[in-house]
Order: sequence, then C-alpha cells, then structure tokens
Amino acid sequence: MITQNNLQKLEQIVEEFFRKTTFEVEIESLSQNESTLSVKLRTSEPQILIGEGGQTLSEIQHLLRAILRRKIAEKDESGLEKEKESFYLDLDINNYKKKKSEYLRELARNTADDVSLTKKERVLSSMSAYERRIIHMELADRSDVITESSGEESDRKIIIKPKP
Repeated sequence: MITQNNLQKLEQIVEEFFRKTTFEVEIESLSQNESTLSVKLRTSEPQILIGEGGQTLSEIQHLLRAILRRKIAEKDESGLEKEKESFYLDLDINNYKKKKSEYLRELARNTADDVSLTKKERVLSSMSAYERRIIHMELADRSDVITESSGEESDRKIIIKPKP
C-alpha cells in the first residue's frame, strides 16, 4: 500500500517525467486500488506515446514504474535501501487501454458465440500477454467454449474451441 505522502510524491515525479520528455500531458487521475497505482493521462499527441499496438505505452509504463519505485525507496540509518513499497503501475493515455480492453472483451464474446454456433475452433491474431489475459478472463465462466494460448513469445495466439 502506498502512503498518501508517497502518492503525492509519485504524482510530482510523473509530471516531471513527462515534462522532461517535452510531451504535454495532463494527469486526469492518479489513484490506488490495492497494490496497483493507476495513472490516467490526457494528451494531444497520444499516438506517439501509445505506439503501434500499445508497445510504446507498455515500455513507458515499465520505465516509469522503475523510476517511481526507486524514488520512493526509503533508506535506513546505515544509508541502505529498506524494503520498497511494492506496487504495480497501470498507465493509460487518452483511455487507450480502457477502449482496447472493451474491444477485446467484445471480440472474445463474439468469437466465442461463433465457435459455439459452428462448433469450429477459431484462432485469434497474435497478442500481448496483457491482451490474452483479457480474452481468457472474459471467457473463463463460459460453459460452451474453452481458451488456450499457443505459440512462442510475440507470436502467441489464443485459440477458442468448443467445449467437448
């Protein structure tokens, strides 16, 4: 759990990070839900910060999380870093992730309906682990289809099959 004091410090660090990148962003919200710090930004140049398929956004999120964790690490009396406050960072720019998540859930439902109707498996295009997780979670409670991932690294795909 991040303290209120550190939450304010993190917001300042996020603002400073983007100011140094020369991208003008506005922090819409910075909140914490359990161990996840959600940072929602708005900008007039989202395509540059999001990148193709969200790749740049993912890389910025990874870099920013490392910076934030290091900045809030506390030092003990001997000058050594104490246990860091553990948290995940969920960075979203212009609601890209929210819209992508809604699209993936709809894709999962529609594809599962098609698989259930035709009794033929369908293979979805390659997706990141984050995107595959959304599909798996959306269809987890369905009794008519099953999902599995197949392939290696960046070429992993989801297969939706009729349940035997």
